[in-house]
Amino acid sequence: MAGGRTSDLEPSAVVKVFSAGTAGCVADVTTFPLDTAKVRLQSLSEVQNAKYRGVFGTIVTIGKTEGPRNLYNGLLAGLQRQLCFSSIRIGLYDTMKQLYSHTGLGTRLLAGGTTGALAVALAQPTDVVKVRFQAQIQLPENASLKRYSSTIDAYKTIAKNEGVRGLWKGCLLNITRNSMVNCSELVTYDVIKELILKNHLMTDNMPCHFTAALAGGFCTTVVTSPVDVVKTRFMNSVPGQYGGAVNCALTMLVKEGPSAFYKGFMASFLRMVSWNIVMFVSYEQIKRAVVRTPKQADDPQ
Repeated sequence: MAGGRTSDLEPSAVVKVFSAGTAGCVADVTTFPLDTAKVRLQSLSEVQNAKYRGVFGTIVTIGKTEGPRNLYNGLLAGLQRQLCFSSIRIGLYDTMKQLYSHTGLGTRLLAGGTTGALAVALAQPTDVVKVRFQAQIQLPENASLKRYSSTIDAYKTIAKNEGVRGLWKGCLLNITRNSMVNCSELVTYDVIKELILKNHLMTDNMPCHFTAALAGGFCTTVVTSPVDVVKTRFMNSVPGQYGGAVNCALTMLVKEGPSAFYKGFMASFLRMVSWNIVMFVSYEQIKRAVVRTPKQADDPQ
């Protein structure tokens, strides 16, 4: 990422990959109930959505009717996803910029799109399982109707019933969505942080990281919400429900209207902004802590 204090050593690619994966897990644990609310609001039709009233109303409803634990349904798959996903799309972003050997906006967009696409290609099965778990409504009296009994069971059941291709369901759509996420989120964070440091508005510390992450989260939500809604619907659909991602989008448009593509927008915004802030602040601090540890060990005072 742009900027850096001269007293800090430049982290290696390995440090960045480790720090990004760890920070992604911290952010997921912190914001997972918001993500669950977002998935519920996005995955259900207008009629089904009637019992959910807004972001926090959805969280309260899930907590009351299904139990607080269900707000974290799919967390294990979510953490598995972050270890693969954030490590690559965020941890390798600077390396990819250097590989393209330019520093302009176009190169940053290209680097963000590349790492975003690569991360999805590897981590897609974890995303499919996470979305399926989060969309699964589990009422206490209907515990036997659970779609999957565990994370491992979900991987096995999807592979058995839908084939290995089922674990990569919606992969091209997700690649599109996450390339857009990376281009808007990472590049916005990178550019805003660079501008703040270049104009000496803040030092390279938590307030700067917080501000840049907030801007990145807002920009990402506005740009990617329509694709995110279609991705959630398609990945959570039963075999044969839609002829493909395009058919899913057209069905939503015809049956629910254009507003369907921004369903759960506030949940997406709150989740994305809070996730960005926690992730980027944690990422910057973990990088510095990892880099400083060997130095302190070699020079104890």
